[in-house]
Amino acid sequence: QVVLVESGGGLVQPGGSLRLSCAASGFSMDNYVIGWFRQAPGKQREGVSCISGRWGQTYYRDSVKGRFNITRDNAKNAVFLEMNSLKPEDTAVYYCATDRGLYGGRCPLLAGTLRSRDFGSWGQGTQVTVSS
Repeated sequence: QVVLVESGGGLVQPGGSLRLSCAASGFSMDNYVIGWFRQAPGKQREGVSCISGRWGQTYYRDSVKGRFNITRDNAKNAVFLEMNSLKPEDTAVYYCATDRGLYGGRCPLLAGTLRSRDFGSWGQGTQVTVSS
């Protein structure tokens, strides 16, 4: 059974930083595509970042480019999302996700955005609030 657990969220002032973690149990994250999504109240879920299984590919939505960085640590069986220069509009619940079908593949993109329907296994989410 694929289990993903996010952590690292919290309340931070504008301009601050947070590091989100996505830890896996029940499987090895090596070579799996891992995506980060977020959903703010009253808004649709949106893809934030993604790291491919084995190609070294990364994806960032335009609004977070240059501020967010996604990395993986296979020894810890985890993927991290480093978020810097946070803005109030980054406030959301952040989810990590993967899918058995994304083993060894690339980040699934459609019209330049991360396609959430390709991800079948999701964590419970971690709240990020950016406010002064």
